[in-house]
Amino acid sequence: MNNELIADFTSFSNHHRQLIDQYLDQILPLPQGAQSLLREAMRYSVLNGGKRVRPLLVFATIEALGGNTELGLGPAAAVEMIHSYSLVHDDLPAMDDDDLRRGKPTCHIAYDEATAILVGDALQALAFQHLSEFENISADFRLAMIRELTKASSDSGMVGGQAIDLAAVGQNLALEELEFMHLNKTGAIIEASVVMGALSCQRNCQDLIEPLRTFARSIGLAFQVRDDIIDIESDTQRLGKTQGKDAANNKPTYTSLLGVDGAKSKADLLYQSALKSLEKLNLQNSRLQQLASFIIERTY
Repeated sequence: MNNELIADFTSFSNHHRQLIDQYLDQILPLPQGAQSLLREAMRYSVLNGGKRVRPLLVFATIEALGGNTELGLGPAAAVEMIHSYSLVHDDLPAMDDDDLRRGKPTCHIAYDEATAILVGDALQALAFQHLSEFENISADFRLAMIRELTKASSDSGMVGGQAIDLAAVGQNLALEELEFMHLNKTGAIIEASVVMGALSCQRNCQDLIEPLRTFARSIGLAFQVRDDIIDIESDTQRLGKTQGKDAANNKPTYTSLLGVDGAKSKADLLYQSALKSLEKLNLQNSRLQQLASFIIERTY
C-alpha cells in the first residue's frame, strides 16, 4: 500500500480496534463475587491486546458493502471471543504448551490449567449468547450468524483443524493436506468473520456470499503462510509469543515444506486470488483489499 492508503487504513483499524475493545470491556464487566477469579481470567485473555484481525474483517466487510460498521459490534465481539478461547486452549500443556501470548504469560501460566480450561469454555458460550441477544440485527440474520460461527468453530472447522494439527506432529504432510488443515484451523473463523460482516448488512444472497467466501479462504490461507514466514524472520519479543515453536515441535509449516522464498511466492498467489474475488464483486480498492494487503505485508 502507498503512504496515503496506509494512513487511511491505520486510521480505520485504530478506530475500530478501540470500538471493539471498549465493547468487549462492557460485556465482560469487572469481576464480582464467587466467580471473580474466572471473570478476571476471561478479561485477561480477551483484553490483552492483539491485532483484532477477525473483528476488523467483520467491520471491513460491512464498510465495503456500504453498511454501518457499528452493526458489526456484536458479531465482531462474538468472533473475537471464539478466537480468544481458541488461543487459551491452544496454549495449554496438552496442546502446544506455550507460556507466552501477546507478550504476556499465557492464561494457564498467569492463573492455572483448570482456570484456563474454564475460561475457554465460558468464552465460547458467551460468544453465542451475545450473538443471539444482539438486537440491532433481525432474528433471521442472527440465526444465520450463529449457524455460520458454530460450523466454523466446530469439528468441521477450527476444532477439527486443531485435531489434524496435533496429529500432524512429526509427519510429512503434502501441500494439499497442510492447506486443508489450515483452511479449518485458521481459515474457518476468518471466513466466518467475512460472511458475518455481510450478514450484519442483512444481505444473504449467494451471488454475494460465495465470492466473499472465496476471498476469505484465500486470505485465511495467506494469513497462515505469512505467520509461518514471520515465525522464521522475526523474534519472540516482536511476535509476543515463542518464536520458532512449530519448528521446535517438528510441526509441518509452509516454510518447512516450501522454504521461505517458496512460502512468500505462495502467499502472493493467495493474495492475488483474494483480489480477483473482490473484483468479481466490484470491491477492489475497498477496505477489504486494504485489510488483505495488511495481512500479506505484516511483520508481526
